[in-house]
Amino acid sequence: QVQLVESGGGLAQPGGSLRLSCAASGFTFSSGAMSWARQAPGKGLERVSSISRDSNTYYEQTVKGRFTISRDNAKNMVYLQMNSLKPEDTAVYYCVQGYLGSWGQGTQVTVSS
Repeated sequence: QVQLVESGGGLAQPGGSLRLSCAASGFTFSSGAMSWARQAPGKGLERVSSISRDSNTYYEQTVKGRFTISRDNAKNMVYLQMNSLKPEDTAVYYCVQGYLGSWGQGTQVTVSS
């Protein structure tokens, strides 16, 4: 079955950086898109970024220019490099199969001084 395991979350200061990783298994990783989504306290789930099987990328407006999504098909991994972090980036971040598929368990990102 589909398994998505996120890692790399934690506490960062405003202006800092974190790199999230997602290890995928149970499906043909290289044949489809992958996404990162987040859910802030008291808010709904929001798709942050996606990468197609051909590495075309999408970014939600508030993270454009600060976050970079990438994938390594040889390792079945997808990454989210997050720079210039802001307190409003605080959320649980989920790795998502495709654009609206299966999720991982999530990793907490907290941006605070």
